[in-house]
Amino acid sequence: MADRSNPQAQAYPLQWPSGFPRWKHGRGSGTFKTNFETALRNVKKSLELFAKDSGKKIESPVLSSNIDLNPLTSNSGNRPADPGVAVWFSWDGLQVCIPVDRYDTPAANLQAIHHIIEARRVELRHGTLALVRETFSGFQALPAPKGKHWRDILDLADVAVVSRTHVETAFKALSLTRHPDKGGSTEAMAELNAARDAALSEIG
Repeated sequence: MADRSNPQAQAYPLQWPSGFPRWKHGRGSGTFKTNFETALRNVKKSLELFAKDSGKKIESPVLSSNIDLNPLTSNSGNRPADPGVAVWFSWDGLQVCIPVDRYDTPAANLQAIHHIIEARRVELRHGTLALVRETFSGFQALPAPKGKHWRDILDLADVAVVSRTHVETAFKALSLTRHPDKGGSTEAMAELNAARDAALSEIG
């Protein structure tokens, strides 16, 4: 599912959509008896069947997580500190993102996304395309920010779980060199401000 050429979303690290709060309670293990690879196959199949049922193409699907699926650097055997998963795609003119992070493994969160897509297929069988469009509008996401990810701008790419303190500390340190009054530029400071805002919005 990962399409690393997709300009709208990145596969790794996790790109959480703006406006969607993160899970703030203790994460559960879930009751799913599946591994990450099986859950990924289930999501792919669900998307294929949903496209067939609706008569509308699923375009530019991207699986975004903290598991690097690059076979040369893969850490898929690891259990990342942030197990959230987000599936981004375009459907019938909508930019959709289904993000789940309520479970403590990426496999369980991905399997939950599979069930969410299957629920939309049930709506198609018993309702109308307009009903499903309305349901998907709840998952509608703004296009993911282009350019560098906020983690890279704030030099936090290697921090597994980023807190508000991490963000504010990094912002203050970097503003000492990127502010126009400190030898930086208006553009560099604007990028830094936007990165802080995006990070705090994602963290919640």
